[in-house]
Order: sequence, then structure tokens, then C-alpha cells
Amino acid sequence: MLLQAAARALTAAGVGPGARLCCALSGGVDSVVVLDLLHALAPRHGFLLQVAHVHHGLSPNADAWAQACEARCAQLQLPFSLLQVVVPRDDAEGLEAAARRLRHAALDSLACDWLVFGHHQNDQAETLLFRLLRGSGVRGAAAMLAFEPPGPARPGRLRPLLDCDRTAIETWARKRSLNWVEDESNIALDFTRNHLRHRVLPIIGERFPAAVPALARAAGHFREASDLLDALAVLDQSACGGRLLQRDRVLALSDARVANLLRWLARQHGFRAPSRARLDEALRQLRSVCASHPLRLALGDMACCAYRGRLWLEPAAAGSPQPRRWSGEDTLEWAPGSVSFQPALGQGIARAALDGAAVVMLAQVRPGLRMRLGGGRARRSLRKLCQEAGIPAWMRERLPVLWINDEPAWIGGIGLAADFACPVEHAGLVPQWQEWQARSDA
Repeated sequence: MLLQAAARALTAAGVGPGARLCCALSGGVDSVVVLDLLHALAPRHGFLLQVAHVHHGLSPNADAWAQACEARCAQLQLPFSLLQVVVPRDDAEGLEAAARRLRHAALDSLACDWLVFGHHQNDQAETLLFRLLRGSGVRGAAAMLAFEPPGPARPGRLRPLLDCDRTAIETWARKRSLNWVEDESNIALDFTRNHLRHRVLPIIGERFPAAVPALARAAGHFREASDLLDALAVLDQSACGGRLLQRDRVLALSDARVANLLRWLARQHGFRAPSRARLDEALRQLRSVCASHPLRLALGDMACCAYRGRLWLEPAAAGSPQPRRWSGEDTLEWAPGSVSFQPALGQGIARAALDGAAVVMLAQVRPGLRMRLGGGRARRSLRKLCQEAGIPAWMRERLPVLWINDEPAWIGGIGLAADFACPVEHAGLVPQWQEWQARSDA
């Protein structure tokens, strides 16, 4: 039964020949069984299998567990990686959460397509209870997925035993004469998940014998609801203008739909989901403050910005850009984003002005900066230039400026100084600030 369940999970995830799988082996019975199943299925599915063990150093038995995992991999002739992490015992999120965060960060550093875990149906039920008791929303109540596809910065997650009961896993281990270790921390009731596992779920099970599969099934229902909310957010984003939203269209939605859209956008940008209280305050200000008034509302590690009818999300703490000397590079880094230089005929900055300059620097704005954008026009202050270009005050300090011999030749998001403009049919370079380009193209 377990072998068929694992095979179905691999097929559903699209794991095929040549895929690189890494089994996260703790040494406990769940991960030992997953490794046994993967080793049996590898020839049939054609994937490449390796194993990793994270050494947290929190138990006096940690060295013995690592040695047991390494010995098992040697027996199976599988590549083995030992990853050591130092878990701070005074972490603000607690020891359990800190260990989990560091463990996943270490595993994400491995060269593989999929990380495979031994989570099972009982773990799913515990996770659902844990998140509900913390007040999680629909997405949090969806608990764990059987598989999460690989992303650009990390391997995918695969949990082939998520629909299997722990009893079936232990039965498989005994029939196969597998050896595993017992982590003494798994019975420590001061850890919340252990308390749910050893105290709460058994009591629930006395009244509801099928509580574990029922809770796991409920997590699946929450996942369906979460997927529908994501689909609604995609429709709302499109209806509200795309990547750069139209403020009036957003505020025509109900509060629940605006909150859903902002949470979805936060995930797309890699931000943490904002708290309900902060979302409510952001919605209050967006609806009550005059549309002509610029807004930048902090929502944790992101900020919701509204300016001149547009609405977008950006990092709450923007990076600190460093001055960079330009020596002919195609691209220079600039926090946020980068500045690229595209060759063009009769456009951009005159190449002769760049080649003949003593110093060309990409740097921030300077006090008293004034620039003339077009022939016959007067020089204007940075404040006036930003107002004309629709750039809010909080962005002005991080605008990239290309200085040629201490004269501003170009400002990201604003444009080119007339004094450095490329004549017709002469060689030029067109600077583009990628962060602003993405926003203005939306």
C-alpha cells in the first residue's frame, strides 16, 4: 500500500527520469521509511536519489543520529550530505521554530530538484490544529501540500506519505526490518506540537475515532478554498490594472476582496502575509484619505503605496544603493533593481560625452540638484521633476542619477538632461532603471 501511494505521489508531482531527489533523513521512522520507498522506486521512475541529514546539535544523541543516517546511506550506496546548523536557544520565535527555519534553509542550499519529507496524515492533522489555534486563515488551514513545485530559488517539496497513517508506516518499517532512532524531544510536552500529538489528539480520538483522517480531509477542503481565492485575486488584479493597480478600481472591491488581493500580491513578491490588524488599518486609510494625497502604509516587511491614482507593493525597507563608477559596463547594480545601458543610434546619452568624461558615476541625488530635460526649457529642481514624472517623495532619495563630471546627465524614472542628449545619427547609450521600468510598463 505504501509503495503504491508513494508511486502515485511521484507521478502526480511529475517526477520523471533524470529528476534529482534528496530525501531529508532525520533518522526517525517516517524518514527511514520514505528513504526505503524511494530507493525501491528509483529504478522504475528513473530519478536520481541523494540523502541529507541536518545536525542541529540540540540533543546529546545528535552525533549518533548522524552516524546512523550515514551508515544507512552507505548500505544503500547513496550520496549522503551532513548539514550542520547552530540553533540559537534565545530565538524570538522559539527553539522549535528556529530549528525548523535553519533546517529548511540548509536543505534549500542543496543541488536538487525535490526535497522529500516523511510527513504523514497524523502530521497533517496536527498541523491543521496548530494553525487553527493560532488563528490562521484559509491558506494556513490548508496545512501541508503533497507536493510544491520547484521555484526559482529553492527545490520543490514532496511528501509522498501525506495521505498515509502513521500506523501503516510503522508496520512497513517492522516488516522490512528497518532500524530507526527515537528523538527524545518528540515526547517533551513543552513543545506545542508534541502537546497536540500526545494530549489533545488522543482525547479528541476518544470521541471521534476518525479524527485524524477527518482533519486531514478538512485541510484538503481548505486548500481548495485557498486555490479559489488565489484565482479570484488573479481576476481582480487583471480587472484593477495588472501589475500596477488603479486605486479607484481596487477600492471599488469589497474589503474582503481587497485584503485577499493584497495577501496574494504579497506572496507573489515574496513578502510575509500582513496581519489582519495592519490590513484593516491600511484599508481604512486608503478609503478615508483623499485620493490626491500620497500614502505609504507599512505592512510588515512590505509597504502598500498609493500615488496619483496608482497602487502597488514594495519592500518596507528599501536597500541602500551604493555609488558605482561606470567604465563601459552593460549593467550596474542599483538597490532596488539595476541600471542597464543599451546602445542606440541618435538616442539616449551621447557616447562622445561619456567617452570624453573624466568621471562617470551612478550615484544618488545630491542637494540642490537641478536639470533641464528639453531644449529651450528651464532647469528644474528635483522636487518639480519628480512631481512631473509622478514619483512620490519617499522614492526620491533612492533614484539613480548618472553623473558626468559632477553634472546630472540622467535620472531614473525622470529622463535625460538636454545638455547630454545624443545628436541625430550619432552613437548613444540609453540608460534604463529596471525597477522603475517594470513599474511604468505595467
